[in-house]
Amino acid sequence: MSMSAFQSATKSHIARGVGRLTDLVFTGGKGSYVQTSCGKSLLDFTTGIGVVNTGHSHPRVVAAAKEQLDNIVHSQVNIGYHDKMLELTEMLLPNLPKGLDTIFYGTTGAEAVENAVKMARAFTGKHAVVVFRGGYHGRTFGTMAMTTSSRIYRQKFGPLIPGVHVTPFPYEYHGITSDMAMNELEQLFKDTLHEDDVAAFLIEPVLGEGGYVPAPPDFLKKVQDFANSKNALMICDEVQTGFGRTGSLFACNSGYYGNYVRPDIMTMAKGIASGFPLSGVATYREIADQCDPGMLGGTYAGNALSCAAAVATQKVIHDENLVENSAKMGERLRDNLISIQQSEVSKGLIGDVRGLGLMTGIEFSKEAEPGIKTKVSAECVKEGLLLLGCSTYEVVRFVPPLNITEEDIVTGCEKFENVLRRVL
Repeated sequence: MSMSAFQSATKSHIARGVGRLTDLVFTGGKGSYVQTSCGKSLLDFTTGIGVVNTGHSHPRVVAAAKEQLDNIVHSQVNIGYHDKMLELTEMLLPNLPKGLDTIFYGTTGAEAVENAVKMARAFTGKHAVVVFRGGYHGRTFGTMAMTTSSRIYRQKFGPLIPGVHVTPFPYEYHGITSDMAMNELEQLFKDTLHEDDVAAFLIEPVLGEGGYVPAPPDFLKKVQDFANSKNALMICDEVQTGFGRTGSLFACNSGYYGNYVRPDIMTMAKGIASGFPLSGVATYREIADQCDPGMLGGTYAGNALSCAAAVATQKVIHDENLVENSAKMGERLRDNLISIQQSEVSKGLIGDVRGLGLMTGIEFSKEAEPGIKTKVSAECVKEGLLLLGCSTYEVVRFVPPLNITEEDIVTGCEKFENVLRRVL
C-alpha cells in the first residue's frame, strides 16, 4: 500500500467531529510556510489559529525544546517545582498588566478560562458569570456554556452549566455601539441579575472566533468600572490576543484601550509557547490565595518541555521585536486589504476591514452569497494560501506569524485578490 493510500485509509478512523479546512497532510513548517505530504508549500495565514506567533519551527524555540528533552520532559506540578516554570514566571511577571503578580499554569486555553472562573468564584463567594455575545472561550462543559461565537460548539451537548448570562458585545459594523452594549448590560442587571450572584465578567478584548472584532477603545474600561460597581471581577481572555498578536504584548494593556484597563484575572495560551501546549492564569495574589492547595492542578499543567519552549518564545518576541513588527505589518496588511476592498475586484462585497496588529478580519456584506467565506478559504488553498473563516457572519481572518516579512504580506494579499477574481 502506498503512503497516500495508507493515509487515506487511516483518516477514516479519525473522529469526524473535528472540522477541517483541508484534507491535506502536513509534514513540515518553516517560518511563514508549511509543507504537505504531496510536496506542496503553502503560505500560512492561520498559524494554527494564532499559536505559532514566532513562525513555524523557529530555530531558537526548537533548540530550547531539544535541550530540555535531554534534561526532564515531565515534572508534575503536584510533586514539586521545575526550573523552567520558575524561569518563565520571572520573565512574564514584569510584562503582565499592572498588579497581576501570581500565575497558575495549565495546558489549554479552555483550562485557563475554567480555572479563572474557579478563582473568581472562590474569591467572591458568588457563582454567576456574564459573557459577551460572539465570545469563544473553549470546548469543555464550563467553557461551552460561556461560548456564543457559534452554536456548533454546544449543539447536542446540553444541558450545560447554569449561571452563565450573555450580553451584547459592541459590533459597530452591525450597528451595536459601545453605549448600546452598556445599556443592555445595565438592563440585564435590572431584569435578570442581582450583583449578589455575579462573580465575574468574562470578555475577549478582540472577539476571536466571533469575527475578529476589536472592542471600541472605551468599552473595556466601562466594563471594568461596571464590574467594580457590582463587586465582581473582570476576566480578560487573552488566549488568542496575547503575546504580540494585536501589536501589543497583551491587548487589554495596550494604548488602543488607553493603557488603563486593569483586569482582575487574565488568561493566556496559544502564542505563549510557539505550539507547545501551555496556558496560564495571571491574577492578584489575594485572589489566587483563596484557592487552598489541591484546589488547582492538572497532570500536564505547566509541563517542563512546554515551559522551556515558552521561555525561548519570550526571548524571541523580545529580541526580534515581534510586537513592533506585528503592529507595523498589521497596518500594512489592512492597508492592502482596504485597497482590495475599494477596487473593482471586490465588487463592493467587502463590507468591513478591521483588526489590531496581525489579528485582522474582513467581513463580506450581506449582498455576498451565503457561504462565501468557506468558498474563499477553499480557493485560497488552491492558490497556495491558508486562510480561515470565522463567525456566524461571512468573515475571513488573517493570522500570519508575527515575524512575517512585508514581502509575504504582499504575496498573501495578492493570492487573496486572485481568489476574489475567481470567486466573486
